[in-house]
Amino acid sequence: MSQADATLTAPPPARREKLVTADGTPLRRALERANRRRKLTALALVAPLLAFILIFFAFPIAQMMWRSVDNPQIVNALPRTLQALETWDGQGIPDEPVFAALHADMLEDLDRPRREQAIGPLGIRLNYELSAARSAISRTSRDVPNFEAPFSDAFTDAHRLWGQPELWRIIKREGRPLTASYYVAALDREYDEAGNIVQRDENRRIYVSLFGRTLALSLAITFMTFALGFPIAYFLANLPMRYANLLMIAVLLPFWTSLLVRTSAWIVLLQQQGVINELLVNIGLISDGNRLNMIYNQTGTIIAMTHILLPFMVLPLYSVMRTIPVTYTRAAKSLGATPWTAFRRVYFPQTLPGIGAGGVLVFIISIGYYITPALVGGQSGRMISNEIARHIQQSLNWGLAAALGTMLLVGVLVLYWLYNRLVGADSLKLG
Repeated sequence: MSQADATLTAPPPARREKLVTADGTPLRRALERANRRRKLTALALVAPLLAFILIFFAFPIAQMMWRSVDNPQIVNALPRTLQALETWDGQGIPDEPVFAALHADMLEDLDRPRREQAIGPLGIRLNYELSAARSAISRTSRDVPNFEAPFSDAFTDAHRLWGQPELWRIIKREGRPLTASYYVAALDREYDEAGNIVQRDENRRIYVSLFGRTLALSLAITFMTFALGFPIAYFLANLPMRYANLLMIAVLLPFWTSLLVRTSAWIVLLQQQGVINELLVNIGLISDGNRLNMIYNQTGTIIAMTHILLPFMVLPLYSVMRTIPVTYTRAAKSLGATPWTAFRRVYFPQTLPGIGAGGVLVFIISIGYYITPALVGGQSGRMISNEIARHIQQSLNWGLAAALGTMLLVGVLVLYWLYNRLVGADSLKLG
């Protein structure tokens, strides 16, 4: 028999035995089951943090962004009036059917329970667009049950604003569930009589300049913290560990002191009758009549916030510098480089991840800071966060505050995106 025939008639080889675990489960299935359990365990450990972020971070931000465009007040209060205004051309005051619809809407609203009435929110919303609109709504709502036809005369007699076309143009324009008027106001713009978006008068433009001031102050504070923090981190990184740890306590000491106490201390130091001015007068550097104005202005904001945010720059720098071997600069010097060249060409480039991390950290914190500018900034040192707080606490224009906050958030994200494109976020080292 030939070798080929023997091969054809040979019995098939035995099948490879399956790998199983001790209990007889196939090994592949056991590995998949173990991997699934490991993923579920990791998810269970992360779930509380994920829920915390969603509830206390993502959801409030989403609510803020929604409030910046939400506009239900006029739609809920004046449905008949808005329908009647659809045929109005915006010239002069509307015809009698519009006033009759307004009368019907107000009467219906007054019949509702007080907590469900929409007249109050309507007046507040219109007052954001036109001064005295709230008083016109409240005064008219008290007399509207006594109105008789012709209703146009009754309304114009109740308050002068009902005879002004501007109020009716606002009602028609803002009678939509969503609005862009908060963003228009946040950009120092307004609507003209034709409904076009135009720039406000110069004496009413505040928000764009505040955004610019906030950006400039944040950049100045970031630069100041870098200029002060780099030598401190370099000194600490080149000390023996036992001495560096002791001096690090001095860097971290501000974290153990109340922010309000630190800011108040700067008020005592920087005011015209404060410690610094008294010292300069006593040593003869300045005269008593030429005391430095260092508080309640941009100077006070920069000084106080630089002190408060300095640890956020020192810590990333120190963590990076501590890992740089001293042999690199020694090798550069041994090859003929001067100390300055060795520092500039060898040491400094290796600290860039720490500089980037500290700069991003300080800039993002400072651009949204509120307490310190409110206490020491005065009028020229105020930032956009103070204006957002004013609208939330005093003017109660939450829609405009939400629009300003959304613009600030988007601006920070854009700047971070630019940093990531130019430098790379993966190069950041926080420690």
